[in-house]
Amino acid sequence: MNPADLGLPVDVPSTALFTDQYELTMLQAALAAGTAERRSVFEVFTRRLPEGRRYGVVAGTGRVLDAVENYRFDAAVLGFLRERRIVDEPTLEWLASYRFSGDIWGYPEGEVYFPGPPLLRVEGSFAECVLLETVILSILNHDSAIAAAASRMSSAAGSRPLIEMGARRTHELAAVAAARAAYVGGFATTSDLAAGFRYGIPTVGTSAHAFTLLHDTERDAFQAQVDSLGRGTTLLVDTYDVAEAVRMAVEVAGPELGAVRIDSGDLLLVAHRVRQQLDELGATDTKIVVTSDLDEYAIASLAAAPVDAYGVGTQLVTGSGHPTCSMVYKLVARAESADPAAPLAPVAKKSTGGKTSIGGRKWAARRLDEQGVAEAEVIGTGPVPAGLEDRQLLVELIKGGQVVARESLDVVRDRHAAARAGLPLSANQLSRGEPVIPTEYV
Repeated sequence: MNPADLGLPVDVPSTALFTDQYELTMLQAALAAGTAERRSVFEVFTRRLPEGRRYGVVAGTGRVLDAVENYRFDAAVLGFLRERRIVDEPTLEWLASYRFSGDIWGYPEGEVYFPGPPLLRVEGSFAECVLLETVILSILNHDSAIAAAASRMSSAAGSRPLIEMGARRTHELAAVAAARAAYVGGFATTSDLAAGFRYGIPTVGTSAHAFTLLHDTERDAFQAQVDSLGRGTTLLVDTYDVAEAVRMAVEVAGPELGAVRIDSGDLLLVAHRVRQQLDELGATDTKIVVTSDLDEYAIASLAAAPVDAYGVGTQLVTGSGHPTCSMVYKLVARAESADPAAPLAPVAKKSTGGKTSIGGRKWAARRLDEQGVAEAEVIGTGPVPAGLEDRQLLVELIKGGQVVARESLDVVRDRHAAARAGLPLSANQLSRGEPVIPTEYV
């Protein structure tokens, strides 16, 4: 079944207007000047990681592939552009048949990244590549920010599972993308059903405080939930008095009670008290789930607490203080004419203020030390040095306009876990610091 058939706001029929107007006006001017068909290379990269972060996480690649496939100017979109006089008629005629026919290479989704390398390389005519700038950046900047936050939280949680619960803290479409990115970064489940439907992510959820408040007594609420969902359900125990609620929860559900959830208070202290109480009541297998504005630092502080799972919302879907990765999309090489055989010449922005770029079509590789641990991200425009050929990071994603590298989210999630495990141990530190490995240019 296609999610779009149900009318759910989890997909769009066209991504053509997920763009900035200047991309279309540049296209119009290039078409008029005869330069639009020059073969070009654009690269997505970031000049720096968010402050204090040791590594980034590439996420959203699968959504980029969908967006490129759906980049179509249908009659309604063309009518809007014509009515607003955004571009002229020759440009509208060109857009009417737009299909990306070039090649895209990039870091595989889930891979870690560092400042400088081309995380995505888009090759084709200037006209077809320039239009994709905004939609590519909006996806990669958002999803990679969420995945990086999720990865840090996953690292802090260790073997304890994480539940994504941020749908009510962000835009409804962003919530679906955030749940996907969180799963890439190591979260186990989501509360967002649209994300479960669209991407197959496992979903969870039982009740909120409103359910308890609806009933005449807390016991009535617990009994209704257990009768409906079974003894293995999770009961929320902090609506009134936690100790009394825990006693009542075990009394209603018995020692088979699946879990209790704590959503307020001093979580470290309360978790210890609840664990002791559960054990004394014979509910030794009942798990403890904690929520309440958690981030990676709060999760780390609960490492010694008898907590079995964490639910994270606001801090996750806002990137834990870094809602974007500052990725940019820059032209790095272009042909000197529209002749398909014309050689590529490197081009680069040379302005001051930290916004310079390095010209040339680049490759990227990761050098490992003798123990197989990453020690440097290496970038170059010439031949790949011996010893790095099999360590190159970019893979082909789109060839001649056709997607060639779709993957399941579980493959992507496993890749991220492996990539993070291949970094120096200091990558898992939450204290502020520089990128865990340097970037070298050759």
